[in-house]
Amino acid sequence: MRSIGMDVHRSFAQVAVLDRGKVTEEFRVELDYDAVVAFGQKLRKDDEVILEATGNTSAIVRLLTPFVAKVVIANPLQVMAIAHARVKTDKVDARILAQLHAAGFLPEVWAADDDTLNLRRLVSERAALVRSVRRVKSRVQAVLHANLVPKYSGHLFGKGGRDWLSTAPLPRAERDLLARHLDELDWLKGKLEKLDGAMARIALDDTRTRKLMTIAGINSVVATAVIAAIGDISRFPTPDRLASYFGLTPRVRQSGDRGAIHGRISKQGNAIAKTMLIEAAWSAASVPGPLRAFFLRIKDRKGLNVAAVATARKIANLIWELLTKEAPYRWARPAFVAMKMRKLELRAGAAKAHGPAGPARDYWIKEIRHREMELVAQAEAAYAAMVEAWRDRPPKPQKG
Repeated sequence: MRSIGMDVHRSFAQVAVLDRGKVTEEFRVELDYDAVVAFGQKLRKDDEVILEATGNTSAIVRLLTPFVAKVVIANPLQVMAIAHARVKTDKVDARILAQLHAAGFLPEVWAADDDTLNLRRLVSERAALVRSVRRVKSRVQAVLHANLVPKYSGHLFGKGGRDWLSTAPLPRAERDLLARHLDELDWLKGKLEKLDGAMARIALDDTRTRKLMTIAGINSVVATAVIAAIGDISRFPTPDRLASYFGLTPRVRQSGDRGAIHGRISKQGNAIAKTMLIEAAWSAASVPGPLRAFFLRIKDRKGLNVAAVATARKIANLIWELLTKEAPYRWARPAFVAMKMRKLELRAGAAKAHGPAGPARDYWIKEIRHREMELVAQAEAAYAAMVEAWRDRPPKPQKG
């Protein structure tokens, strides 16, 4: 078996072939479709190709996989930490990848399947669209501020706000600029609506997404982003590994006889999924339930922001439990979940039903809605009582 290291760039890859501990060949491969396929056809069936995770890695993996035994994706940050060298060239990097893999020291990255990659592209595209919408809204606000227009009391970009903007006292040039910003905003919102529809159709066919939507604070967008980031849940053996992947665990420093020092969260991992989970934590903290009880307990000790991050980590642990085990979420509100599912169906393009009411109807019945709220409120109260019992327990006696 040969280990073939590839140092990948935008237009070419430097290749090093390691056979029985020696580098036997070094050459470049142009990174276009025909050249990569031709390179793959020259490889042996028992070869293993190693390359670092980068923007065009998935395409190279897809083209080379049929020709070799395995294509390994390396974590570039960990490779740099393990194999730091004073002399850094493309040839040296390709050799190091091959040598680390042959020695069994290569930190590997999970290779996502095509469905997961497609979902990740949709999630990334949506995040970029949301950022663009936010920027355009900020420009509209800047136009109003520059012309001393008083702040609108309602939702500026709703129907009432748009009517108010059409009558705002602005010079002609500024009004034309405002009109261009609003046209761009409408165009972006149209794209966002189409993208949300495509993501909703995928979510409806995914049992994992529907299961995550039973957790308070998680809607279809959050669930889809989390599923896209996770891919195969079996690659995370414990809930803490999943929380660490999202960058929600603290940094730890420990050396010698001194105890471990826990710092701020690492902020590594999938940034979009981490942001979504923190937004879900804020949402869960606004409704009765065990998650709000946990949020309030941390808030009393550490403040709002730390409580939101801690609750996001708690949600990540719940996600691991739900995806790993068959048991449903115990504190789900059936009528509320049915309403969320119906909204998901409508966003996916389902026709509005006329005739007998469906399961989502229960949410709009006041008695049923309040009964569900009372049940989760009891769970919140039980959690708070348990925490008080912890606090009332006397401290353990010191040994010696």
